[in-house]
Amino acid sequence: MVSTAPTLYLFPCPMGDVKPTEVLPAPNIEILKTVKYFIVENVRSARRFIRACSAEIDIDTLQFSELNRHTSPDEVAGMLKPMAEGHSMGVISEAGCPAVADPGSDVVAIAQRKGYPVCPLVGPSSIIMALMGSGFNGQSFAFCGYLPIDAAERSAKLKEMERRIRREHQTQIFIETPYRNNRLIAAMCSALPSDLLLCVASDITGPKQSILTQPISQWKSKKYDYDKIPTIFLLYK
Repeated sequence: MVSTAPTLYLFPCPMGDVKPTEVLPAPNIEILKTVKYFIVENVRSARRFIRACSAEIDIDTLQFSELNRHTSPDEVAGMLKPMAEGHSMGVISEAGCPAVADPGSDVVAIAQRKGYPVCPLVGPSSIIMALMGSGFNGQSFAFCGYLPIDAAERSAKLKEMERRIRREHQTQIFIETPYRNNRLIAAMCSALPSDLLLCVASDITGPKQSILTQPISQWKSKKYDYDKIPTIFLLYK
């Protein structure tokens, strides 16, 4: 339902090469048609997403501010100026849900402090969908973001996660830059005990979606190639 008050809408978008209508509910697109001001991670991909949602939207009438890891914190508050003038705004990530493992959380925090209504909309989240498909504990879990690149630091982090799994029965979820996916699996096979369970969830909602849970012992002998494919990793016992 479209709000009458200026609202910050958080628009999820597809995570793979699929049509928005295949993964998003129709009300999202109806709300999208009413918004003229957007804060996005990448203008080009955001315009492509909006165009794919509806041919009725005149892209040239929309205004975009770009928010990414290079954006200065001093710039973020100014991006909400249209809301102060009475306009609703939309936040769009590169893929999946904005503000989850995403710089959009910075602008949401400012909107909350200013008392603006924030409306997260339904859509695909690779983190939640990977957890759903893993068979792991969905009552207690932690998303750890990216692991350290340094081998010794990464090994220490994996050991720390193993301790939390065994002590707290908590599912550990993390990601990697796609071109390093295979190396991360190899590192886990080297650093973790054979009985620990690893779920690799790749290309979620995409044409090559795969969610596979196996003990580390089986991953050690398995042939796999997840490089360059967006992937979520989960560990449990």
